[in-house]
Amino acid sequence: MTIVSAFLVPGSPLPQLRPDAPNWQQFQTAMTQAGEALKASRPDVVLIYSTQWFAVLDEIWLTRRRSKDTHVDENWHEFGELPYDLYSDVTLANACIEACRGQGVHARGADYEGFPIDTGTIVATTALGIGTEGLPVVVASNNLYDDAEATEKLAAIAVSCAAEQDKRVAVVGVGGLSGSVFTTHLEPEDDRIVNSEEDAWNRKVLALIEAGDTASLREVLPAYAKEARADMGFKHMHWLLGALGGRFQGASVLHYGPIYGSGAAVIEFQV
Repeated sequence: MTIVSAFLVPGSPLPQLRPDAPNWQQFQTAMTQAGEALKASRPDVVLIYSTQWFAVLDEIWLTRRRSKDTHVDENWHEFGELPYDLYSDVTLANACIEACRGQGVHARGADYEGFPIDTGTIVATTALGIGTEGLPVVVASNNLYDDAEATEKLAAIAVSCAAEQDKRVAVVGVGGLSGSVFTTHLEPEDDRIVNSEEDAWNRKVLALIEAGDTASLREVLPAYAKEARADMGFKHMHWLLGALGGRFQGASVLHYGPIYGSGAAVIEFQV
């Protein structure tokens, strides 16, 4: 069994940077719970796709064994720094690159000092307690020209490469739900989903995910992406679908709520 666990988590840094805010601290609690479940599944490696790591020309994979630095988020810089110390499974990442090229996907690695790791990857790895020397990650970029089908293909390639190396895999998609945010100052205790329509869409999609109804989920995802302005078209969900072979038994929503007006959830899938 290659896939041993799967999760969808938010990439916003606010829960980490503002742990004093009860509304956002609940996300950190849920992330800790998800991290414990992930590690209990005993994976050898974690496959990560973050909507915040943008690529344009090629599909980029992180091929630096250890990435250590301090990051400042481009949107929430006033709240502080995000230090990270991240280990990658370089052997598997390079295999993914070669497999991509074999299937007509232009791909290359990123391996140099000071490479700018994105906020979503940093948030996910630090909050979940992964990306350590004993539990490395393989991180795939979000090519802005890739559609849902291309994203699912990418995940399937990564899982196939892991299977060839006889590695147990946890899969993580990093991104939000509805995408509208407040553009004026907001106190954390006043946070809410920007409008009721987007909240309703989020809840509808989450209910389908919890039920494991992938057929109905696929039917509504295009409308959801448009009507709720879903984060990057909800491509991180397609990453999970691709990795899981298009099906899962169900899921548990560990927490759902707003992060500065946008929707976010921590979800553990039953694989």
